[in-house]
Amino acid sequence: MALPKLRWRDPVFWSTALRLALPVAIQNLLISSFALVDTLMVGQLGDVPLSAIGMATQWAWFLNICQFGFCSGATLFYAQYWGVRDVKGIHRVFGIAMTAVAVISLAFTAVCCFAPQWAISLFNRTPAVVEQGAAYLRIAGWSFLAQMAVSMIGALLRSTGRVKLPMFTACLTTAINLVLDYGLIFGKLGFPALGIAGAAWATAISAWAGLVFLVAVSAVQKNILIGPIREFFDFRLASLAAYFKKANPVVVNEVAWGLGTVVLNLIYSNLGYEYYAAVTIVRTFENLAFALLIGLCSACAIMVGNSVGAGDIEQGVAQSRRFVVMEPALAICLGGVLIAARRPLIHLFNTGGALSEVTYASAVIILILYSGHMITRNIPYITIVGIYRAGGDTATGVKYDMGCLWLLSIPVTFLSAYVFKLPFPVVYALMLMSEDYVKTWLCIRHFKSWRWLMPVTEEGRTALADWKAAHNIV
Repeated sequence: MALPKLRWRDPVFWSTALRLALPVAIQNLLISSFALVDTLMVGQLGDVPLSAIGMATQWAWFLNICQFGFCSGATLFYAQYWGVRDVKGIHRVFGIAMTAVAVISLAFTAVCCFAPQWAISLFNRTPAVVEQGAAYLRIAGWSFLAQMAVSMIGALLRSTGRVKLPMFTACLTTAINLVLDYGLIFGKLGFPALGIAGAAWATAISAWAGLVFLVAVSAVQKNILIGPIREFFDFRLASLAAYFKKANPVVVNEVAWGLGTVVLNLIYSNLGYEYYAAVTIVRTFENLAFALLIGLCSACAIMVGNSVGAGDIEQGVAQSRRFVVMEPALAICLGGVLIAARRPLIHLFNTGGALSEVTYASAVIILILYSGHMITRNIPYITIVGIYRAGGDTATGVKYDMGCLWLLSIPVTFLSAYVFKLPFPVVYALMLMSEDYVKTWLCIRHFKSWRWLMPVTEEGRTALADWKAAHNIV
């Protein structure tokens, strides 16, 4: 029996999707603007500081990737447990995931605060770049635990329908960062002029202020974050085994993908700091555009996870079919906007003529390349992160991400850069093509197989068997 024809006129779907997606999109836009403010203001200091901060923030980015792995594994349980209102189960999973993330955050803080020169020299050995990057990292490293805690709590709240508080927290954090950046980088508003170190202080202070606000408001609201301490640290062997069985593939996936991206950044940075400065500029706009796509993907994961966990497989499948069309469509629109506005956007970083001609020209070209590939970048994203994991399949993404990145993209990028010595824009284009095209095909094929439906609740497992029998799906 074929699946029913997909209905797009579904007021409940659209109202729920918008209610969940918009606050998350706004929150991520604010978080991305947090980085944009740093990059824009530091960019006024020249190519070297801009390149240095780009390399320094790779450590925070990689930590966030590790956190996202544990968080994604937990979100699967949050969404499906919330479908049957298992609050104790949600608290237990949050405690396990938050403990793991806290340990990793403190390890990153130790490396970045006490060996910052080594951390920067992995990317580039230019003395001025290492010196300025280390000055930033030595201070900003103290913000890691707060940033990761805010992300973990935000995911917990969003998965249970509380999407506004994380958004308001991002508003506060961005506002504080903006004011402190302006004051501490340039010596305005009565603050000393600290240059790149001022950006680091702004990051650290605003991150901890955001965490204090988030916890304080949660205590007043008595939301899902608040409960008996013993529920959060009830680390039974069965609970640990269940969590890590689902979370480990996601963690391996995200860490392996993150390490691969770091390797690609090492290739870029060793081709010249001007090229890495161009990548840093483009990445800020990439993150801003991606914020809207994250909102849609987050809504997808929550809605599909809730439906599958509650045993409404038919609804979960219908929701996934809608989102797998909506995400690429939005990506095409955003890519078109970035291409049309490429020169004014890049010029934001060059208002004082601080960028070299190489950096400016490279940034324009690779922004066009990235924007043109947004559809093939985001089909794998919505399927792996928004659909497969929400349905309970955390293993497939590992195979696709690791295979396409480590067996295709990294070797192709390395060979094109160091063996064939191709121009940097060609190297960047080959990186995108070699990873995304094959992975997009694999992801679409797996989505249409429905083998990603793997509920973790008893209600979901029972309903899945009935759904497969009704539609003659093996």
